[in-house]
Amino acid sequence: MTPPISQPPSLDPTDRALLRLLADDGRATYQELARAVQLSPNAVAERVRRLRRSGLIRGYTLDIAPDALGQALRALTNIKLREGVSRRHFEAGLSDLPQVIAAAHTTGEYDYELTIGCREPTELEEIVDRLKDHHGVREVNSRIILREVPLDPLRILEDPPNRRTPLGGGAVVGPPADAREPTRRLSRTW
Repeated sequence: MTPPISQPPSLDPTDRALLRLLADDGRATYQELARAVQLSPNAVAERVRRLRRSGLIRGYTLDIAPDALGQALRALTNIKLREGVSRRHFEAGLSDLPQVIAAAHTTGEYDYELTIGCREPTELEEIVDRLKDHHGVREVNSRIILREVPLDPLRILEDPPNRRTPLGGGAVVGPPADAREPTRRLSRTW
């Protein structure tokens, strides 16, 4: 497991280009990456190692398309556990349900949000029943995903407009101090 990032790494345009290339093809060789960013393979390898050590690159994953497996129906399912059911027990039991594509432990009214992939609504109903009967689930609220909105996963690397960074580190969101409107005082004499 990669340690948490304590200080965000400083990224130059070449680092950003390497991250984008690796996001597009995590199996790209250092030679291919080097050609794309016009550096030597050794320099690229060192940059990638530095990005891994910093915790920014956690690994390289396989992205399986549930549609290709016939799971064209996807649902977001909120879960409330019964009293006394441990998170560990529930989370371990999810491995018995291959239709669960993703799971997140959440705050708020529900304990978890699952993304479930199914072939048809009756399969979703069967999974909900299994969650209730065998996995300690008290309440379920499912919503069918009509379509997923494609977002660039690397947009997190972009600086939002009007963000400035103070000398002490960390991000301050908002326009620079001199661009803010002056404070207006309202005074009345009675």
